[in-house]
Amino acid sequence: MLVDSVPEQRAETAPAPPARKAVRSVGLLLAVAVLALVAVASIAVGAKELSVAQVWHGLFADSGTYADVVVDERLSRTVLGLLVGAALGLSGAVLQALTRNPLADPGLLGINAGASAAVVTAITFLGVTSLSGYVWFAFLGAAAVGALVWFLGGSRGATPVRLALAGTAISAALYGYLQAVMIMDDAALARMRFWTVGSLSSATDGTIRQVLPFLAAGTVLALALARPLNAVEMGDDTARALGANLDRTRALAMLAATVLCGAATAACGPIVFVGLMVPHIVRSFTGPDLRWIMPYAALLSPVLLLGSDVLGRVVARPSEVQVGIVTAIIGGPVFIFLVRRRRTAQL
Repeated sequence: MLVDSVPEQRAETAPAPPARKAVRSVGLLLAVAVLALVAVASIAVGAKELSVAQVWHGLFADSGTYADVVVDERLSRTVLGLLVGAALGLSGAVLQALTRNPLADPGLLGINAGASAAVVTAITFLGVTSLSGYVWFAFLGAAAVGALVWFLGGSRGATPVRLALAGTAISAALYGYLQAVMIMDDAALARMRFWTVGSLSSATDGTIRQVLPFLAAGTVLALALARPLNAVEMGDDTARALGANLDRTRALAMLAATVLCGAATAACGPIVFVGLMVPHIVRSFTGPDLRWIMPYAALLSPVLLLGSDVLGRVVARPSEVQVGIVTAIIGGPVFIFLVRRRRTAQL
């Protein structure tokens, strides 16, 4: 379902009243506060409960106690959740603008499927067993599929429909390959089972260092594209009339989404619905202006991801439910609600 909301977008590109800007700015501050609270909960909650005082002591006055060790172990997990959540939210916002589909997500263009297929190939045929190896193969797979989708979608003549169709076709083919290889190779299935559902439990400082440059570059590029993507959302003719370079904007948007989603998927596996739900919900109270959608999505997507991770630790103590499963359970009903609400609004 492709949506082109030209009248709404034209109204949004006009200068916003000062009162509305103030409300949005206050909302961003509240989002920062909520994110900080969820980050503290991510460090404090687990098989071993920690108090806020213990978390503070572990972060700023390390003395080698058990609580301090727990804080150190959970800190990498929390930081990775912050980075991956922001990357998924930004990539979802970019893809929704690029395809003019407010229900699009990073998996729409086959990026998740490319990363997963590359990791399975590395495990089965190249003998890669370390997470550091998964990261690079997953990122290369995501980048290769992003380039292939861009080529099949028409390259410089790409349109939202062509890109979505190319991504869907490639995703179906790659997931078929993924299942075939995993069924034939029990060892690959055993090593892939946690990565394919999406998890933050294997986070390390090394993983963060490997993906941080890509996430930083993708974030800067995505934020820089907010204004031209606003024009692209209004339709090709209107965008050209406003002086937007459609080919360059679409190519850079594909690159930003691929880098962000590819690095996030490489770090912790494919996590669904975060990049779909948060930008779509944010759009409902910010309007379609990406200059506001992107900052909100970058703050609230980690709230959803870390909150789901904390929930997964609480509901299955002393074990835990992987965060990718929790977001899927939450996201399914929310997605159905969003689709039904859009259909009702169009009647």
